[in-house]
Amino acid sequence: MPDERIKNEKQYQTLLEIGYSKENAARIANMPDVVEKGGNAKPYEEWTKDELYQQARKIGVEGRSYMNKNNLIKSLRSNT
Repeated sequence: MPDERIKNEKQYQTLLEIGYSKENAARIANMPDVVEKGGNAKPYEEWTKDELYQQARKIGVEGRSYMNKNNLIKSLRSNT
């Protein structure tokens, strides 16, 4: 992404190496709440639907407004 700075370059490179697209890797590496350390983030199943929706919005999941909680979780997991 030429004009955009990557906030977490190490994570970005790792995501590229395991097969993520440049766009998805950049989205993930630039998300501020993805960098929680030590696996302390609560699992998606414990998030509210609104929290899941906002996270999906941040990473650009299409069709999110039509999704139920389970579909939001599936979409978030497949995009990260």
